[in-house]
Amino acid sequence: MATATIQSGGPVRELPQALEWLNLAQPARLSELRGRVCVLAFVNSGSTWSLQCLETLAWLQKRYRLSLQVLAIDVPRFDHERDRRRMAQRAARYEFGFPIAHDRDWVAWQQYGIDAWPTLLLVDAEGNERGRIVGRGEGRGSSRALEGTVGQLLAEQAHLLAGTPAVELRPLAEPDMPLRFPMGLAVAGKYLYVADSGHHRVLECDHAGRVLRQFGTGRLGFHDGSTESASFSRPQGLALGHGALYVADTGNHAVRRIDLRSGEVLTLLGAGRAGAPRKGQVATADAVALDHPQAIALVDDMLFVACSGDNRLWQYQLGTRELQLAAGSGLLDVIDGAGGEAAFAEPMALASVQQLLYVCDAAGSAIRSFNVRNRQAVTLLGQGPWEHGRTDGLRSHALLQHPHAIALDPGAPLLWIADTGNNLLRTLRLGGGQLDTVALSQPLHGPCGLAVADGIAWIADTHAHAILRLEIASGALHRVPVGE
Repeated sequence: MATATIQSGGPVRELPQALEWLNLAQPARLSELRGRVCVLAFVNSGSTWSLQCLETLAWLQKRYRLSLQVLAIDVPRFDHERDRRRMAQRAARYEFGFPIAHDRDWVAWQQYGIDAWPTLLLVDAEGNERGRIVGRGEGRGSSRALEGTVGQLLAEQAHLLAGTPAVELRPLAEPDMPLRFPMGLAVAGKYLYVADSGHHRVLECDHAGRVLRQFGTGRLGFHDGSTESASFSRPQGLALGHGALYVADTGNHAVRRIDLRSGEVLTLLGAGRAGAPRKGQVATADAVALDHPQAIALVDDMLFVACSGDNRLWQYQLGTRELQLAAGSGLLDVIDGAGGEAAFAEPMALASVQQLLYVCDAAGSAIRSFNVRNRQAVTLLGQGPWEHGRTDGLRSHALLQHPHAIALDPGAPLLWIADTGNNLLRTLRLGGGQLDTVALSQPLHGPCGLAVADGIAWIADTHAHAILRLEIASGALHRVPVGE
């Protein structure tokens, strides 16, 4: 993310009335915020890069709460993101502490001449534009650069700042349920494992939904230790193997290992902050900074980690503790090739069979394969990062929209796909390449997790805060009463 130059500009036009404010009782007006420095943050909340920017701004809002006001404007990239309710639910996953508006029809985007996510428009205490910061960030470096730019403007305007409290928010309330935004799923024998992301914990359940063990306190944190004392932050992807459950602890930018015998939680990789990983032997877990790890897969003794912040796949050798780049140039794109020649677009989920990985590219609306031996990445389904839809048929023409989860069927050559943007469950026939939509007896609500075993497909119906069980042969679909 480039650092803005603090410069003088003309008055900033008032915010358009077409904005739908998700967490304000009355629309925000720039004219009522004189005496405070404002940041208008044009973001797409489904993008990891925008999320990283919002997290930094939330920290700055708390630090400068009497002199800085952040206003986030969420602008759709996908069709489903024009739905106000879905965007309000997405915003409810996080507690940023500042107003968020939904720019459904790109009115503010066009009014202010924005052309990239994220873009930060700086407004001084007198309502004048003082610069723009455009583009993605790079972990702590971007946080420090943004802090420096905002701090410089605040210092320059100190004599004009009124020292008034931040805008009062209306809470984005979700129903109080046993699960809150469940994400990753894993199944082994009689056990079902659930990443209860919104409650910052991982659950071990039986197939009837009875909770047998809870890993983590249920409070946001980053601590190793016993079942009761360890803590997580928005855990997502899960993978089973070697007597352990591996967790993509996304909010902590870490990979954690749960010993299923003792319940002990140990950090394998991650320092608790976003950053660029360094290749080589990992002496201590906190020597590695990952960038939004979303998914994990095991191939023999190799742990593969998909990071949506740097659009790369990383490989960690459990025995030697060596970390290597498996694939990805870092560009957000759908490009085939070997190793660093390939490009991914927010890899969000992984599934493995023998020496082959399947990768779910969320921003690319694509399904990719990655050969562990020759490092070749190949696109199986998807037309590019700006092509999406809900078309069945041969993979050369079929379309997805912002998928978030995949799972392999051990009993059939099928890859199951949670087509999140379309609220659909779909299957891709491996080999032939046919994409089909699975007929369900009830609608899905932003599904973001899948597991398939023994003729059952388990679905994390994320925005409904529920786990569903689909009997594949009969089509019977039931809600699993987890923790009730």
